[in-house]
Amino acid sequence: MTSMMKMWISFASMGSMFLAIIMIYFSRYKIKPKFIRFITAFVAYILMIAGGLMMIYIVFSGPTY
Repeated sequence: MTSMMKMWISFASMGSMFLAIIMIYFSRYKIKPKFIRFITAFVAYILMIAGGLMMIYIVFSGPTY
């Protein structure tokens, strides 16, 4: 895997974690209907887990030259 591909994967993982933080905030404090709150929080936690797994893969895959 090239260095540029690893860079884009790490940007995607950081972006998904940032989006998850915003979605969790909105689901806890701004959205009133419980069903929409649940869907928003569920998607946010899926994004957070996916972003974390991508970041773990990038960190432990080692350096590229």
